[in-house]
Amino acid sequence: MIGAMTLTEEQAGRMLADMNDVIRAGDDMRRLRAEVIAALAGLGWTQDRIARLTGMSQPAVSKHVARQRTGGSQPPLELSLDQHDVPWLEGRLWGLAEHLAETYDTARCARHVHAIARGRKRFTPQLVDELRRLVEEDLRLHRERLPGGCRAAYDRISRGLDVPAKVTPPAPASVRRTLARELQRSRLQQPPA
Repeated sequence: MIGAMTLTEEQAGRMLADMNDVIRAGDDMRRLRAEVIAALAGLGWTQDRIARLTGMSQPAVSKHVARQRTGGSQPPLELSLDQHDVPWLEGRLWGLAEHLAETYDTARCARHVHAIARGRKRFTPQLVDELRRLVEEDLRLHRERLPGGCRAAYDRISRGLDVPAKVTPPAPASVRRTLARELQRSRLQQPPA
């Protein structure tokens, strides 16, 4: 054959690794969605309301809630930014980094934010250290135009990550990260009082 190409082992490995990342992210998102559904039910949300928001049927939501309840009763979640366990602080850092990436086209943390959102990067101590360094650099580079709440949020997050509280949170780490991320983003988007 004229112009026939071959596939190297390296190319095949890269292609399969990319596919594995997508599959793993899908499994992680399904598990996270099930955990968030259970957390929302624990906060008193009705299954109909959860079904409407998730685009799932009410029986499917009921099945997730029942499955989580068989795992044992957990104390209700506290929805306050002032929590000091590592997953919560990581979620706040993630929310702050997303806010910076959306606000500034030149944000250094944008690449990491997109990789986390796609499931290509996981929260490891190395990732958190690198994200902290990039957020700190973005805060320094954009300090003239930056709302004060961003710097204050980073300082609290950073202090908390330096000396994390020894607590056992009432929900899986992935759920706490996701909730803290959303609360931090919402707080940063509010106009200053």
